[in-house]
Amino acid sequence: LSKQKAQRYEALKWVLVFAIGVCTGLVGLFVDFFVRLFTQLKFQVVQSSVEECTEKGCLALSLLELLGFNLTFVFLASLLVLIQPVAAGSGIPEIKCYLNGVKVPGVVRLRTVVCKATGVLFSVAGGLFVGKEGPMIHSGAVVGAGLPQFQSISLRKIQFNFPYFCSDRDKRDFVSAGAAAGVAAAFGAPIGGTLFSLEEGSSFWNQGLTWKVLFCSMTATFTLNFFRSGIQFGSWGSFQLPGLLSFGEFKCSESDKKCHLWTAVDLGFFILMGIVGGLLGATFNCLNKRLAKYRMRNVHPKPKLVRVLESLLVSLTTTVMVFVASMVLGECRQISSSRHSGNDTLSLQDISEDVNSSIKTFFCPNETYNDMATLFFNPQESAILQLFHQDGTFSPVTLSLFFLLYFLLSCWTYGISVPSGLFVPSLLCGAAFGRLVANLLKSYIGLDHIYSGTFALVGAAAFLGGVVRMTISLTVILVESTNEITYGLPIMITLMVAKWTGDFFNKGIYDIHVNLRGVPLLEWETGVEMDKLQASDIMEPNLTYVYPHTRIQSLVSILRTTVHHAFPVVTENRGNEREFMKGNQLISNNIKFKKSSILTRAGEQRKRSQSMKSYPSSELRNMCDEHIATEEPPEKEDLLQQMLERRYTPYPNLYPDQSPSEEWTMEERFRPLTFHGLILRSQLVTLLDRGVCYSESQSSASQPRLSHAEMSEDYPHYPDIHDLDLTLLNPRMIVDVTPYMNPSPFTVSPNTHVSQVFNLFRTMGLRHLPVVNAVGEVVGIITRHNLTHEFLQARLRQHYQTL
Repeated sequence: LSKQKAQRYEALKWVLVFAIGVCTGLVGLFVDFFVRLFTQLKFQVVQSSVEECTEKGCLALSLLELLGFNLTFVFLASLLVLIQPVAAGSGIPEIKCYLNGVKVPGVVRLRTVVCKATGVLFSVAGGLFVGKEGPMIHSGAVVGAGLPQFQSISLRKIQFNFPYFCSDRDKRDFVSAGAAAGVAAAFGAPIGGTLFSLEEGSSFWNQGLTWKVLFCSMTATFTLNFFRSGIQFGSWGSFQLPGLLSFGEFKCSESDKKCHLWTAVDLGFFILMGIVGGLLGATFNCLNKRLAKYRMRNVHPKPKLVRVLESLLVSLTTTVMVFVASMVLGECRQISSSRHSGNDTLSLQDISEDVNSSIKTFFCPNETYNDMATLFFNPQESAILQLFHQDGTFSPVTLSLFFLLYFLLSCWTYGISVPSGLFVPSLLCGAAFGRLVANLLKSYIGLDHIYSGTFALVGAAAFLGGVVRMTISLTVILVESTNEITYGLPIMITLMVAKWTGDFFNKGIYDIHVNLRGVPLLEWETGVEMDKLQASDIMEPNLTYVYPHTRIQSLVSILRTTVHHAFPVVTENRGNEREFMKGNQLISNNIKFKKSSILTRAGEQRKRSQSMKSYPSSELRNMCDEHIATEEPPEKEDLLQQMLERRYTPYPNLYPDQSPSEEWTMEERFRPLTFHGLILRSQLVTLLDRGVCYSESQSSASQPRLSHAEMSEDYPHYPDIHDLDLTLLNPRMIVDVTPYMNPSPFTVSPNTHVSQVFNLFRTMGLRHLPVVNAVGEVVGIITRHNLTHEFLQARLRQHYQTL
């Protein structure tokens, strides 16, 4: 039976992974369809208006029309972010945190994906310098989180009894698959999506997950391809449009015999471009970080309307600058017809027609086009194709101005309250930079063999690598997007150089935004110098613990006065106390831990007694005012006998009426606590919610037993302790937590090196790590916050000061 269950479980995983891929592809189709629709509508109206007003001299009217479209779209995008604030930005930092093991509130909710997908189509159609690729990754992750649960907070009435995948590990696996599917749908790069999830996203990976994630990515890519090809070309099942962003086919014209896609000589230029891309990326990240800090200080504390006004200001500035630059600064360039040679393949002609059909002839005579307007008055994907494949040259001045405008405006835009991606603006910035380098090399150095498209692609890779600092996954994404494996080496070298150069100055843009949010994200490994620290140096010695048999009044007060997610289950080892004090080296060495520990416990008792007074039961309120004395058992008695006797008076108060005093003896300062296991907050709340307890007159065997399915029935939305109706529960009743605790969690010795602690935390996906000494007493606990880079640095400084 268990084997059949396991096979059913595995088969369901594959079915759900397929469903996640299909749904992510459909989300991509929805975004792409409406972005295309709104953008075409906008540019048709504005273009006809510009052509009319060029003769009549009413260009201000054309600008007002463009502003009307853009401001309306951006206003709608901002409103959607007000509904769900976590939908702002690209969503990649949030998903990175989620997959690292940090639960960001609301990040994978249904409302988030609706606001994200709808908002991003408005912000892209609204002419902001943002892309839809980052939000696609977030949307895929939300689909991955929600679909296997068959329930939603937003749609509480729609619920299915689906008892599978009720654990954080399963949910993380599906989110990894969804994020990969988002990348795959965005770029038509299923392998790149899988590698992105592995390299950037997931902190905890297993071998079986790789194949499922790749299958999910393939499903998303081909779902999107199937529908887009059918809708745009009417040829269902032809699979002609692999992703939302395709770079077209790079191929030299057969009429140009000197042309090569790239040569060994070009590699030197590519390395230099990688260095410049790294420097530009570091500058971009530095400026964006300062802007984000300014927003956190001056914009976010103010009413939410201020955020909408900021988005509208950015939209207004962008629209005016784009319009003025296109009309005033653009140059008229000759249209090249070299692409239309009879020997070219059909796909090349398709690209050529697509590229040449998107050129804009604003203010230019016949057979010429306005190069600045061609880049600005087209959808971003068309502008990228122009820079990669347009034979007609763009003037160095136009490329420089375009790069500068895109660099500054996309830096300002990333972080405002609209859903926004960073891939496409970075690619456009870098492509303009690469095209500029190719123009300069052709014009001033006389290198005739250079193919401008290659330099535009390498420039795009250099700048994007300098901003996001991804390596393997970005290489594969770019190679898959170009369908040209020969570009593998130059792209890889450029990205490596860009990453190394950028890392010399600051972190990648996503890591910067994670740090600004104060999320305890764990890096891949600690620094070498951290091995000077041990577990006892970084652990939290002030424990909040429960006894194996605990009164309901104590459980409620613990849960109400703390925010911890797990509690050690302990018994006081009083019979062993004196020997413990003599023999334990850690205790004698760390007097400060003992002082702070007992002081905190005394304070905690006072907090709990206050909390108990708010308990909704008159019996408990009366009892809070009484002092219940706990008798010390004689030391000579057997330890097991002591535990059995104390079982019915669980959680005895430790000196509840005494304030901490310097006259306390060592025994009073620190009592050894024998460790038995860990119990989660969600489990304790569920036990209270279900009334799982027994009275003093009964034995613990009379306590009702809940199955694993019943304990996890409310996953992932467990009730909160403040929302429970506890009036029906007698506070004197006792809860036996031993059947529900984890009796064998991972533990470490106080003398364990920090690097070992870190690796255990990272590889096993832990959230709590008890520190247990040689005789089984718990002396502290380690959580994610104790392993963050900032916390470890602070402890290292303390370590050096005490030497």
